[in-house]
Amino acid sequence: MKKMEQIIAETVSSDMAHLIPARFDVLGDIAVVQIPPDIGPYKRAIAEAIVENRRDINVVLNKITKLTGDSRTASFECLLGNRFTTDYREYGYVYRIDLANAFFNSRLSYERQRIQSQVKTDEMVVVPFSGVGPFAIPAAKKATVVAVDSNHRACRLLKYNSRINSVEDNLSIVHSDACSIRSMFSQDFDRAIVPAPYGMDRFLKIISDCIKKGGMIHFYTFKKEHQIPELIHTYHRSGLDVRFYRRCGNVAPGVSRWALDLIKT
Repeated sequence: MKKMEQIIAETVSSDMAHLIPARFDVLGDIAVVQIPPDIGPYKRAIAEAIVENRRDINVVLNKITKLTGDSRTASFECLLGNRFTTDYREYGYVYRIDLANAFFNSRLSYERQRIQSQVKTDEMVVVPFSGVGPFAIPAAKKATVVAVDSNHRACRLLKYNSRINSVEDNLSIVHSDACSIRSMFSQDFDRAIVPAPYGMDRFLKIISDCIKKGGMIHFYTFKKEHQIPELIHTYHRSGLDVRFYRRCGNVAPGVSRWALDLIKT
């Protein structure tokens, strides 16, 4: 994410300057901005200013809706360029992403690296809601991984990404609803990495039934900070000990995404 004010300070009139978004995301050669309607007439000029100051950017998209639907994708307006796909690089891995048709969050890069460092070579790992593979592919460098996603486009990109990152022999892709995961496999897993969508806390019970005793679940949920202590007690009562937790991004006023590492007891 890059500072925006300095890049476009001379593009928008001074009385509108306070409406300029503070930052924009860069994914590969695509910049993603969120321009308020009040400065809509400046959209093209803002996009041109970004490209002029960032020569590695070829496409500028204006995000016009929040994530919606089972695919967890947003709607975008093309301000410069006319595509939604790009190659995104992270910690030595390359991911082909499609912002309009498959979920991807660049702001979880630290989390992906943190979890990969815990994966062991002899493990069986399952990744529900796998998307294009940013959690599954690093894990597959070490372990045997099963990735599950209901989005056909995401599964196709994951297959491509597994090949270009040379992990296709260690990664199986299942195009299916992750909520049916218990019926898909006869074996239990050593580890689950669960970047669950908003409002999917019920999935923790589903996935915990698929994990060996002593196994690890990396679970993501969306809560206010004051809810976390009671949440930890609830997990403990259900047979899941919280070994580590951290906030990893705000999603709404007072609401954050939380990462929790849980051991099944």
